[in-house]
Amino acid sequence: MRSIEHITFIVNPKSGTQNKESMPAQIASLIDGERFEHEVVFTEYAGHATQIATQCAKRGDDIVVAVGGDGTVNEVARALVHTQTALGIVPCGSGNGLARHLCIPMDVQKALRIINQAQIEAFDYGVINQQPFFCTCGMGFDAFISLKFAEAGKRGPITYVENVLKEGLKYKPETYEIMDDNGTQSYKAFLIACANASQYGNNAYIAPGATMKDGLMDVIIMEPFDALEAPQIAADLFMKTLGNNSKIKTFRTNHVTIRRKEPGAIHYDGDPITTNRNIDVHIEHLGIRIVTNPEAAEDPAQPNQLLNAFSDFFNNINNVREDIGKDIEKGSRRIQAINKLLLRKLRS
Repeated sequence: MRSIEHITFIVNPKSGTQNKESMPAQIASLIDGERFEHEVVFTEYAGHATQIATQCAKRGDDIVVAVGGDGTVNEVARALVHTQTALGIVPCGSGNGLARHLCIPMDVQKALRIINQAQIEAFDYGVINQQPFFCTCGMGFDAFISLKFAEAGKRGPITYVENVLKEGLKYKPETYEIMDDNGTQSYKAFLIACANASQYGNNAYIAPGATMKDGLMDVIIMEPFDALEAPQIAADLFMKTLGNNSKIKTFRTNHVTIRRKEPGAIHYDGDPITTNRNIDVHIEHLGIRIVTNPEAAEDPAQPNQLLNAFSDFFNNINNVREDIGKDIEKGSRRIQAINKLLLRKLRS
């Protein structure tokens, strides 16, 4: 006779925009009561999910499910690394990068059915300056935007894109020394991202070819670009073609050290912190167990809601760039108009 397994659902009531009051009832109605006993715990403050998940792992829970966004997933997952307790995900956040990479459905009911199947696999995770990350980490503009996003007071892709469009062309790139097994290189970069999984969230693919099982991270160096080049970079980010852009340099490694001139922000799974000049990033191979979708491999081609929303905009980018290339001053005004168009499309 199969023994009863124990699942704890850790719900962040503040993640995303969805009200979580009905979550215990949804879980109770859909979880397989013959196989699992379960409990639902709501977080009360930042870091609470890590405390709860640590207790769950110590008592030997089979699965701990993060019900929230990437921040909640990170808090739960960091307590489960190198234990036998598996991470489950019911995505309810703004970006849901790790869930999307693993093809966990965005629909709560469908995600709970994945939990019921309890197919568990081991995956890699990363560490940046002693902070675990499971999707991406980075420095430069994406860390700067993470700070702005955290301060914005509202969530969602529109807020994120608004911050990118408002701040992107004003941001001053930094110079970094990057050291790995192949030696030391110096780059002036808009951002440097280290990706364990393929995307930031909302199907924005910073590392389209990344996998969480190879013991390696994709390091992405985005070189400085001008106003005329920005729309194409945005298009490539959502169309999984960023690696084809001349402003992008990439390589794979399991350990990298990065040095910059001044202390500043970094982010891990979108959560920003300030750290010193030296940044150390490495991969822990197959260090976390995760409940996966048995009907899907890692990150196949899938519908992209944001891409569908402004695919017409992307299709016309090259034509627009040719039109404005002759006059930089006029071009800057046209870029502002394009940004407004993009925001209107996002809001529609």
